[in-house]
Amino acid sequence: MTASGARAGTGRTVTTNIPARLDRLPWSRWHWTIVVGLGTVWILDGLEVTVVGNIAGRLSESGSGLPISSGQVTGIAAALYVAGACSGALFWGRLTDRFGRKKLFMITLAVYLAATALTSVSFDAWWFFLFRFLTGFGIGGEYAAINSAIDELIPAQYRGRVDLMINGSFWLGAVGGSLLSIVALDTDIFAMDVGWRLTFALGAVLAVVILLVRRHVPESPRWLLIHGRDREAEEIVTGIERQVEAEKGEPLPRPEGEITIHQRGAVTFGEIARTVFGRYRRRAILGFSLFIGQAFLYNAITFGFGAILTTFYDVPTGDTGYYFAVIAIGNFCGPLLLGKLFDTVGRRVMISSTYLLSGLLLFGTAWLFDREVLSAGTLTACWCAVLFFASAGASSAYLTVSEVFPMETRAMSIAFFYALGTAAGGISGPLLFADLTETGKVTDTVLAFQIGAGLMCAAGLVAAALAVKAERRSLEDIARPLTATAPAVKSRTAGA
Repeated sequence: MTASGARAGTGRTVTTNIPARLDRLPWSRWHWTIVVGLGTVWILDGLEVTVVGNIAGRLSESGSGLPISSGQVTGIAAALYVAGACSGALFWGRLTDRFGRKKLFMITLAVYLAATALTSVSFDAWWFFLFRFLTGFGIGGEYAAINSAIDELIPAQYRGRVDLMINGSFWLGAVGGSLLSIVALDTDIFAMDVGWRLTFALGAVLAVVILLVRRHVPESPRWLLIHGRDREAEEIVTGIERQVEAEKGEPLPRPEGEITIHQRGAVTFGEIARTVFGRYRRRAILGFSLFIGQAFLYNAITFGFGAILTTFYDVPTGDTGYYFAVIAIGNFCGPLLLGKLFDTVGRRVMISSTYLLSGLLLFGTAWLFDREVLSAGTLTACWCAVLFFASAGASSAYLTVSEVFPMETRAMSIAFFYALGTAAGGISGPLLFADLTETGKVTDTVLAFQIGAGLMCAAGLVAAALAVKAERRSLEDIARPLTATAPAVKSRTAGA
């Protein structure tokens, strides 16, 4: 037995090496199942956000089948989506820590699926608003449940790159959303009241496929251990080990490291608050800085993206989707190409450098824009360079808050900082940048760039001072579980 205890249920003290067994696993097809089953929802989020922005003009046209204005789509509907995401993250995040990762990542995806499908049959503005809110409500819950499960199932030596790649896949959805909206809005292919509905219906179809794959993703053994279900945790880990050994054709290395925990039920809000903002105050400041920095940088660039191109470079509104697809590709390439370095060079160096580099590059872009030496193409190229580093940095913000707090508070911590960043990006950002990017004055747009760049650089300096050296370390070593009765014996992961 790898976990010992007197009787079933909570209230027991057990000593286990299950976390070490998960961390010492080599990469395998089973891990790819986790990535596909859990990570692809970010593609749906990117698809959702981009499609709605791109079809706003069509929805407001006579004949769309929906009595709504463009301002209502980009204003009220967008705000409701953000509000839904923030409230959903907090609501589902609490339930994820209490009832488990798997139960919640199935429920939240089902909520997203249903809300998206019902959005496609909108017949009035109030219906569209309601189901945009509920779509966001489901997506917000996904962030807490999915990031928790991914970090607890992926081996320590791969955790950074996998987390960055998955969070960065949002931009694959953005590319798809940009190109899909071009096709959907082509009235030579689809009628005016059909094309936009099909884009939402496609999101629901993709969610069904993900839901089928996700059925095979197990509950987090780490969560099961803490909640008195160590027998289930043992069965899951043993099954994973058998699959990996069969694939590799050789025995797995011996796990090294144990932890003793006192099993218990739910953790109270008071304990969560004392842990995150008391015991780990410096890490909370780090999470706050990273999320605010990336939220404002992205709003500085993307909120007025279309307006900047059409106002200053006379790019037709129908062509802005092509430019957005280009910068979305740059966004995805950042986490994809830089992700491994977060596990090798280390978190502190990479988080601080990606934030600082993206901020400095945006300052440079603002200077060139102010001198009016850029074209639509070269401005897009500058944005690509900025967002290549910014996307890796933004993804590392999610990685940071999901691994530096104790197991019992993980989902709620992710939910809190996600809600904070989403609110800053979706509420404060538009209020600040809307007037600046739509005045048609070069100096106002330059100021928007400089604000985003300044906050990103400030966050990079905070990361240089406070970032946790979490690379290739067990989650239990980074932040001791609240239920641990003794310090964890550090585990050595394969290849570390």
